[in-house]
Amino acid sequence: MLKDRIYESNILVVDDEQANVTLLERVLEWSGYTHISSFTDPVVALESCAEVGPDLVLLDMHMAKMDGYEFLRRFRAQCSDLDYIPVLVCTADVNPEVRKKALSLGANDFVVKPFDATEIMLRVRNFLETRHLHRELQDHNTRLEQRVQKRTADLEASRTEVWARLAKAAEYRDDDTGEHTRRVGDMSASLVEMLGSDEIGPEMIRSAAMLHDIGKIGIPDSILLKPARLTVEEFEIMKTHTTIGAEILGGSDSATLRLAETIALTHHERWDGNGYPYGIAGSLIPLAGRIVAVADVFDALTHERPYKQAWSEESAAAEIERLAGTHFDPAVVEAFMALRSRSERMAA
Repeated sequence: MLKDRIYESNILVVDDEQANVTLLERVLEWSGYTHISSFTDPVVALESCAEVGPDLVLLDMHMAKMDGYEFLRRFRAQCSDLDYIPVLVCTADVNPEVRKKALSLGANDFVVKPFDATEIMLRVRNFLETRHLHRELQDHNTRLEQRVQKRTADLEASRTEVWARLAKAAEYRDDDTGEHTRRVGDMSASLVEMLGSDEIGPEMIRSAAMLHDIGKIGIPDSILLKPARLTVEEFEIMKTHTTIGAEILGGSDSATLRLAETIALTHHERWDGNGYPYGIAGSLIPLAGRIVAVADVFDALTHERPYKQAWSEESAAAEIERLAGTHFDPAVVEAFMALRSRSERMAA
């Protein structure tokens, strides 16, 4: 209950006159407050704030080692902008300028010495009620934000899972294990980490790369599953899986699916400009497309397909390295070879 929390509040008393401190302590204790931390040295009081965790500060303005203005300035500087910790100034100085300056530095209200015990206890109670209601509101807002973040993450995960399952279903048409998409995603994420890219996150490209061949849904089985070399006409149709994939993925407000659209469209472009669908070259090819190009070709080479036998990993890696600067971005190939070396060292 709010009443219980009020009387369990941490109250910080700062006054360099011991008599004033003792009086405030007695009044507070008589009213039922038991968590009182009192200091006659404002410097020590300030240093103790983190440990005390005050819900309310009762502050004298005229002190020897550090006046109330400086205490307020430093106290507010170390508080969170979102936190509400009221400061009630207890002073014998009725000068309006004192009030204005103290208020400008973060004081919330004043009581004049010698103060009336009933008045100061009413002020204390009102401030503590406001303090705890503010904390309840903060806690409520935090819970709401966490729920929104979780819901958003769940929706993103569900959406990505749907697309990943669709990509896997499409992959089953020419890969009876359906694992090509997962392996390409995993290797793409590892390459991003090896490159140390600030442009793309590993987990995002892991999900997005799995959708690189989604456009194969639109390719006839007679071409996709043909166990022999494609004719020129058939290969032209095969090339359209890049644009089909981009059309399927296009227009999403999801950052992951926008990246997937880019990958689907550009993972068959070549560093030398002889790729498809647009024949763009070099750094004009998006980095994600250049990364997935290496991961896709390596995985395709090392796994059997209807039209080819699987290569050994050593032969496939040598081919990737040979094609650096023509088919592939040299920097991505360098990262790929470094990844291979690291894996071999870990396996040894």
